[in-house]
Amino acid sequence: MPRLLIAGCGYLGQAVADLFVAANWDVEGWTVSPESARELSAKSYRIDAVDISEAKQVAARVGNFDLILHCASTRGGDVDSYRRVYLDGARNLLEQFPGSRMIFTSSTSVYAQTNGEWVTEESAAEPKTETGKILRQAEEMVLVNHGIVVRLGGIYGPSRSALLKKFLNNEAVIDPDSDRFVNQIHRDDAAAGIQFLSERNESGGQIYNLVDNEPILQSECYRWLAAKLNRPLPPVGRPVLSGVEGSTSNRKRGESNKRVSNAKLRALGWTLRYPNFASGMEQSVLPSFDLKVP
Repeated sequence: MPRLLIAGCGYLGQAVADLFVAANWDVEGWTVSPESARELSAKSYRIDAVDISEAKQVAARVGNFDLILHCASTRGGDVDSYRRVYLDGARNLLEQFPGSRMIFTSSTSVYAQTNGEWVTEESAAEPKTETGKILRQAEEMVLVNHGIVVRLGGIYGPSRSALLKKFLNNEAVIDPDSDRFVNQIHRDDAAAGIQFLSERNESGGQIYNLVDNEPILQSECYRWLAAKLNRPLPPVGRPVLSGVEGSTSNRKRGESNKRVSNAKLRALGWTLRYPNFASGMEQSVLPSFDLKVP
């Protein structure tokens, strides 16, 4: 039975674990805190509390894994958090399990293009922010060690959508002067994409963009939500701080504006259950939210 280690068994990691368990893999998941591990103790796979940024904790683990998925998150942390989780975490895993294949979940925020142009895996990835630069360092470390890097768009899914929450909380605004493209991926499509790459046994040292088929302007997201929910459009103004990749005020990830292509992965045969914002929201996200009439 092949073995998978998920370093960072959170929102995405749990969805990946479910897919691999169903495919008869032996799955082990790590979370950063004992509290999280206890909350997940009823899962059908093993869950342990391991901080991958701590070399001694990782070095204390024994066993062999056919595949390691590094999908730990800083949860909006600062530069030091990025360095510990992504750079130190990747280094510790690579050193402790040198014979394992690794898939590293990075972000499309490493693309710093600002003119709404299409970008592919061959496009320049030269982030302006310190957090983006750290992601690039971690990517290069994984690639040199024959791993695979997936650059994820903003993840949304059941009970999770930063755009929808802002809209429902009356925090959304439409800024015509600096509208930006949003590159997103439904959690279940992201998990399926990771499993797809593992099954194809793609050669290491490769980068894949993991986004849906249709980048969409942030204003169009709000217009769609307003029409679908029969609510007023957000006011025109300057945006407040947002966690959505592509937002004008997402300072930590930079102020980029680009359309990210997933053509490389689709050319291998990957298909999406939710190919665009509308399908993902209508079929999966909206039913999971409390949509009481305001």
